[in-house]
Amino acid sequence: MPAVKICGLASCDTTRAACKWLDAHGVTYTFHDVRADGLTKPLVEGWVKRAGWEKVLNKASATWRELPEKEKAGVDQPKAVALLLAHPTLVKRPVLDRGGELTLGFKPAIYAELFA
Repeated sequence: MPAVKICGLASCDTTRAACKWLDAHGVTYTFHDVRADGLTKPLVEGWVKRAGWEKVLNKASATWRELPEKEKAGVDQPKAVALLLAHPTLVKRPVLDRGGELTLGFKPAIYAELFA
C-alpha cells in the first residue's frame, strides 16, 4: 500500500472524522496540520496540478467569506496558489494523499472504496 498522508487542520471536524475513520480501519498515515506545519509552494502547486485549483481552494470556507472582495476577484491558478499559501485554511480539507493520488474532503463511503 502506498504511503498515506492526510493534510488538514487538527481543529477541523471533517479532518478529525477522516483521521478517526483511518484509525478505526487500521490505516497507518502521517498527519500534516496546514496551519501549524504550514504549506510550501511545491506542495500546493502539486495539489493544484493533480486536482485543479478549483477543487483545492475551498470557496465555502469562513476564511474565503472573510477575504476582501479585491482578493477574491479574478482568481486563476497562480492567484489561487498565492491565496492558499497566504491563508492555509482555504484548503479543502482534508487532503488525503495516497502515494500521489489525491482525495479532497471526507466521505466514509469513498474512503471505504479507496481502502478496500
